[in-house]
Amino acid sequence: MMKPEAHAHSHAYALHPFTEWSIKEVAYLEENQQRSESIFALGNGYIGMRGNFEEGYRGTEGSSVTGNYLNGFYDAEPVIYPEVAYGYPTHNHAMLNVPNARIVELCIAGQPFHLHTGSVHKHGRELDMREGLLRREAEWESPGGHRVEIVVRSLVSLEHKHLAALCYEVKALNFSGEIQLSSLIDAQVTGPEGSDDPRLGARRTEPSLLFEEAGQEGAGCWMRHRTRNTRFALLTGLYHRLEAPGERDCRVERYANGTRDGIRYTLYLNQGETVRLTKYIAYHTSRDYPEEELPSRSAETLELADRLGFEALAAQQRAFLERFWSRADVEIEGDPAMQQGVRFNAFGLLQATGRDGITNIGAKGLSGEGYEGHYFWDTEMYMLPFFTFTWPEVARALLDFRYATLGKARERAAQMAQKGALYPWRTINGEENSTFFPAGTAQAHINADIAYAIRQYVLATGDERYLAEKGAEILFETSRFWADLGHFNPARGGAFCIDAVTGPDEYTAVVNNNAYTNLMVREQLHYACETAEKLRRDYPVDYERLQRELALTEEEVAEWRRAADLMYIPGDAELGIVAQDDTFLSKERWDFEHTPSYKYPLLLHYHPLVIYRHQVLKQADVVMALFLLGDRFSLADKIRNYRYYEPLTTHDSSLSPCIHSIVAAEIGRLEEAYKYFNRTVRMDLDDVNGNVKDGLHTAAMGGSWMAVVNGFAGLRLFGDGVLSFAPALPSPWDSLRFKIMHRGCLLDVRIGHEAVEYTLLEGDRLTFRHRGEQLELSAAGSSIRRSLARKLEAVIFDLDGVITDTAELHYLAWKELADELGIPFDRQVNERLKGVSRAESLEIILERSGRAWSAAEKAALTLRKNERYRELIGRLTPADLLPGIRELIAALRERGIAVGLASASLNAPLILERLGAGSWFQAVADPAAVRKGKPDPELFLRAADMLGVPPQHCAGVEDAAAGVAAIRAAGMKAVGIGSADRLGEADLLLPSTAELSPERLLGLFG
Repeated sequence: MMKPEAHAHSHAYALHPFTEWSIKEVAYLEENQQRSESIFALGNGYIGMRGNFEEGYRGTEGSSVTGNYLNGFYDAEPVIYPEVAYGYPTHNHAMLNVPNARIVELCIAGQPFHLHTGSVHKHGRELDMREGLLRREAEWESPGGHRVEIVVRSLVSLEHKHLAALCYEVKALNFSGEIQLSSLIDAQVTGPEGSDDPRLGARRTEPSLLFEEAGQEGAGCWMRHRTRNTRFALLTGLYHRLEAPGERDCRVERYANGTRDGIRYTLYLNQGETVRLTKYIAYHTSRDYPEEELPSRSAETLELADRLGFEALAAQQRAFLERFWSRADVEIEGDPAMQQGVRFNAFGLLQATGRDGITNIGAKGLSGEGYEGHYFWDTEMYMLPFFTFTWPEVARALLDFRYATLGKARERAAQMAQKGALYPWRTINGEENSTFFPAGTAQAHINADIAYAIRQYVLATGDERYLAEKGAEILFETSRFWADLGHFNPARGGAFCIDAVTGPDEYTAVVNNNAYTNLMVREQLHYACETAEKLRRDYPVDYERLQRELALTEEEVAEWRRAADLMYIPGDAELGIVAQDDTFLSKERWDFEHTPSYKYPLLLHYHPLVIYRHQVLKQADVVMALFLLGDRFSLADKIRNYRYYEPLTTHDSSLSPCIHSIVAAEIGRLEEAYKYFNRTVRMDLDDVNGNVKDGLHTAAMGGSWMAVVNGFAGLRLFGDGVLSFAPALPSPWDSLRFKIMHRGCLLDVRIGHEAVEYTLLEGDRLTFRHRGEQLELSAAGSSIRRSLARKLEAVIFDLDGVITDTAELHYLAWKELADELGIPFDRQVNERLKGVSRAESLEIILERSGRAWSAAEKAALTLRKNERYRELIGRLTPADLLPGIRELIAALRERGIAVGLASASLNAPLILERLGAGSWFQAVADPAAVRKGKPDPELFLRAADMLGVPPQHCAGVEDAAAGVAAIRAAGMKAVGIGSADRLGEADLLLPSTAELSPERLLGLFG
């Protein structure tokens, strides 16, 4: 079967050298133009500028998109539906491409500088992530033979929301003569060409920005626009400072040409001389300030910039980033590609994130027009965690956006005939902008995602005042929505069901009881009830206010608790997994084997209904719940569900690989976790999904941090508010280091292959867990070190064929039953019974019966077989122990190595008693208490849990292929007793138990 994710890598190749703190482009390749424009984009969370050339682009038409964007600045257009229905959004909002104020045109002896004219002797760019600068260098020779060196440094100020600046230097290399520098604002902006790709959004039918006026005052100039429909005003301002050699005259004139307005400088340069033009850019809109204040605010911003100068602005940028990296940096030793990727992604998040409480993070940040600048659940589930644990003030600002738009969420719920509040699937100003409701409005889980993010923020920061002032209101109104949307279903025994929703997997739409949604809603409703109790107790004034303003009653809160307690979670007992929804498991599986790579992503090649009819996932759904609600699932549950859903997932969404990486790391599949991390962290730098030209993938950026911290470091934060770590380093890395903020404490975490060290950098005291062990750092500067080396702490044995040979007794009992029923049965068939449960063994035998058997008949048959088997067991004595077992277990216990039993036999206690071995085992896992028998790992995991030993410190001993598979699935070292043709997957294969020894078992752990 072809792996579904293989298609994505057909686009991937490394374009940039693997440098730790920068992204370099060492040569200009026109075919990468749009991709590079996204990669070299600059931003500060408000202003975003694509990495366009200052002189413009004159290459192949359609190969470049000039882009300058303001977070939250948008226009609205009526949506024209061929078929409309009640409640569809009436207007689409789209982030606008605002006037390009970066233009600097260089002309030498009448010949303009462009990479597509003359001769390019050198060209390169470098995005420095410590300096926050984009540096461009070119050595160019005009068609007339004039050779110049050009150096451009650009920044979008992280300290000053409305300001960008560039410093443009030209050096005459082989001539003396006149040059011209024209600094312009270009209002003729266009978006990308039309496309059938739904990820790009609708193309606008007419210009959204209308020119009103322009002007020039001394070294400054400005241009005013107004949005066509939303009627927002935009003022774009420039100010210039020219530094020419000596006292030479420079001619300054206004340059105006239709939609292009600015200043032109003409001066004479001698060979070897350099001229520098510094250009300051300010954007202000009436979304931020009263319109009458825009001119004065623009002037103040530009005056400040000129007073400081470019070098001081660059120093501010560097200082800002020094503070940012002091908490946000992730250090990966031994893997330069991953190191570069994780830093690029953290820097990209910083550039994309609105920090003002009124803007948010677009799916493409401020680097392109994909998804039209809309905000999604991506923020809360993929990007907010980065800020919650590194820069909590920004996390709160992002949550403030949801509070600021709560009113519109209430309006949307009412429009959907529901109580409370329903947050939009995609939005800019808080209104629903999704016109395709199956993958939009139906994803009501965004309510629960926002609630989850609030809870994580409060647990991580202890900021209960936020909860009392804002967060609780969001919780209560969205909980009110869920209570009204769902119903207590008599057909499900009165369980609370939620119908006609779409979960995270957009390839399965409008279903009943999406498990992710129901699980997350259950958590939200419990949290809402806890919050009501907390406010009633600790913040009574705020609670009384909320009761009054929301007309909230104690009876309503009690109904939330009832809904949570009775929440229906679909499942499949035979598979032992959570069902994605009521009908998912009954659908036909997608034919991955015969789906060629060019047919991915599926959404671009198949009608939605074709996809909806199959078991196929766009992205993690149940698997995501395994991560977010990890304390609600056993390790066996996680392994079982992951193994079922992983092969069905295409990862056609960039949000998916990071979640699979996190869960794969938790269940011990480190190589797979690293593969998915690689895909996430290099999503943009290697153009993994082939659409970086449309903008960067901000969710994958946040997801790469999560894959490191939640995945390989195992960070979790559940309801008790205590940080928990379970580190496991992938083999390509030498070490990993990062920092975590938690309730005013700054924790430094350094992970190697042999040990992890936790150091408290700030704060008085921090309690946390390492692999279940509670630790405490009592003062700043204190450290704790824990070994990560795998060591043998427990051996878990199968019974039949390992402790004693009851296989012959099983065979005799089954043989007698089969003979009575007239069913052919021999030792070859008996081999299939090894390691499987009694019920499964009977099913194998009855395959040859030629008739159907009722459940009652099967139960009677297994009882008959077991009664005969127990009679045969009665003949066992201590002499029936297999060779070396008594001595081995005694030697293990003398060394302090725990011993457990994981047998599928329900008669294990009786057998141990007959063998005189009843007291040898500290834990005997009960096969009747597990959902699935071998090769499922649950039985071995249960034994390890009973012993209190992590699976990675256990060895399992088996004589059946199913048992060896179970041990390996549990993440333990597997010892096989028997032949290689059956047990070839074992880590250690021995012909008999007589060969077993503590030394051989210890040798498995190095």
